Amino acid sequence: MVRSTIIVRASDSLPLAASVDDEQTEQALQEHKQQSKLICRRITINSEPRCSIESGPYTLHYLISDNVIFLTIADKSYPRKLAFSYLDELSKEFATSYGPKVEQVRKPYAFVGFDTFMSKTARLYQDQRTAAAASSSLDRLNDDLQDVTRIMTKNMEELLWRGDSLDKMSHLSTSLRSESEKYRKAARKINFDAMLRQYAPLGGVALIIIIVLYWKFW
Repeated sequence: MVRSTIIVRASDSLPLAASVDDEQTEQALQEHKQQSKLICRRITINSEPRCSIESGPYTLHYLISDNVIFLTIADKSYPRKLAFSYLDELSKEFATSYGPKVEQVRKPYAFVGFDTFMSKTARLYQDQRTAAAASSSLDRLNDDLQDVTRIMTKNMEELLWRGDSLDKMSHLSTSLRSESEKYRKAARKINFDAMLRQYAPLGGVALIIIIVLYWKFW
């Protein structure tokens, strides 16, 4: 089930809104909420727009939309498709209600009133069967959400303690292609140089013979 949610401005990690959790939830999720704040601070313009980060018995799912991060802490057994459907609904309503104001606010939790919609939507998504039916009837799941294999998954230990990043894997792929192209060019140059070393002496001899024959028979 969905446990807690926070909404943060991506450019400077300013918290915009958060779910109002009871004392028991606060205590149970204290460490994971700290992890959530750290994740939001590590997000850059090159970060994955959708990502799931496993941490103990929970998974932290986030979605980035229009410079806003929507992050929820859910049980590890909770389906990723439903978690991102929930975040998708939040992002659409938040954009409608506060979109133009996001860049203007300076104080934290300026949109605390959004908790009403978050609470209502979270209750809907507590029951997986009800949530699935609602998502289906409202047709809120697009192709990206349906294909959950496209959503990047990371491990919290790798992210926090091994210096892993949230940058897009496509950047790594681009870098690898660039390096590969560089090595191919270097290989072609090496092969060309080797061919010159192999045939240059023969070419020199042939050139000398041609010059001698030219002067002899001209």
